[in-house]
Amino acid sequence: MRVLHVMECTIGGTRRHLVDLALGQRAAGLEVDVVASTLRDPDFPPDLERLRDAGVRVHVLDMVRAPSPLLDLRHLAALKALLRERRPEVMHAHSSKAGVLGRQASLSTGIGRRIYTPHTFAFLFRALFGPAKRAVYRGLESHFAKHTDRFVAVAASEAETWATSGVVPAERVRVVPNGIDAAPFASAEPLERDELAPGLDPHAPLIAVVGLVYAAKGQDLLLRALTEPGLERAQVVFVGPGDSKPFQGQARELGVQERIRFVGARRDVPRVLRTVDALCLPSRWEGMPYVVLEAFAAGCPVVAHPVDGARDAVVPGETGWLAEAIGPAPLAAALRSMLAADRKEATAVTERARACQEEHFSVDSMVAGMTRVYEEVL
Repeated sequence: MRVLHVMECTIGGTRRHLVDLALGQRAAGLEVDVVASTLRDPDFPPDLERLRDAGVRVHVLDMVRAPSPLLDLRHLAALKALLRERRPEVMHAHSSKAGVLGRQASLSTGIGRRIYTPHTFAFLFRALFGPAKRAVYRGLESHFAKHTDRFVAVAASEAETWATSGVVPAERVRVVPNGIDAAPFASAEPLERDELAPGLDPHAPLIAVVGLVYAAKGQDLLLRALTEPGLERAQVVFVGPGDSKPFQGQARELGVQERIRFVGARRDVPRVLRTVDALCLPSRWEGMPYVVLEAFAAGCPVVAHPVDGARDAVVPGETGWLAEAIGPAPLAAALRSMLAADRKEATAVTERARACQEEHFSVDSMVAGMTRVYEEVL
C-alpha cells in the first residue's frame, strides 16, 4: 500500500503523531511518503532524518499556517505534481492547512483516497479566532467534508464533539486513538528539582504543565487556580515553547509569580515527568493529548480538564483526577483532591493509568487502527 501524508502543523502532538505513524507504517511494510513544512519548529529536521533513515520518502514543502493565496497556490501545484509522480493509493492530510491543500490536490488529480485527521477543527477555537474567521474555516471544512472518504478522530470523545458540529458526516468518522512508546518514559531517571525549577521550595508540591505556551493550552486558567484556597503551597513548572511574557505578567498580578517557573522547551520530558509530583492539563481543548499518555507511562499522577481525549483516558478516581468543568475553580478542586490523596491511593491510580496506556494507547495499536481505515476505503 502506498500512502502520502501531508502536514503543515509540525509542532507538538501533531508532529509526534505524524512521525510515529509514518515510522510505524514503514516498519509494517507500507510505502510511505511525507510532505511537511519545516517552518514551525527548528527541531523538526532531525525527525525528518529519522524518517529518511527508516525508508520514508520525505518532501519538504514549507506551507504556512495563515492563508496566503499566492503561496498556497504554488504549494497546491507542487502537491498535484507530487501526487502524479508518486501515485499514492491513500492521501492522508493532517490539520487545517494541509487538510485544504492535500484534499484539493487529490480532488484535482483524481489520485488517492482522501483521509483527513484534523487534530481538532479550527472553527471550534472560540478563544483564538473571532466569528468571521471561524465562519470561513467552517465553510472550508463543510465544502471538503463532501469529498473526504474518512475522517479520523484521535479519541472517541473528539468524534463525539464532531457529531455536534454539523460539519462531519458521522458515517465517515473512524476513531484511531493516539499511542506512544512507553519505554522512554517508564525508564527515565528523575532530575534534581532545582535543575528543573531553580529557586522553588524543594519540599512543596511541584506540578508540571507540558505543552505549547498559548491560550489553547490554558496556562492562564491554572495560574488563576493557584489563587484558590488549599493551593497556597502548590508550585508549577511550565515546560514548552511559546511566548510566556503575558502569563508571567498575569502571575505577578495574581501574586503567584514566586511559585511558578517557565523553562521553555526541553528535550528531557520523560525525566521531567519522573521528577514532578503531578502533571496538570489545563487545556481549553485537545484531540488526544500525548502528554497525558506520557505521564501515565512515567507513573506521574494526572489532573486534567475534561477536554476531548482526556475524558477518554482520565477516569476520576481510577486513572487520574478530572475537573468537573473547564475553569480555575473546578481545576483547583481536582488539584486539591490529588494533593490530598495518600501514597497508597496515588500509587494505585498511577498503576491503573500505566495499565490503561499499555492496553489502549500504544503506537502499535495506532498504526494497526489506521491501516484498517485505509483498507476499508480501498
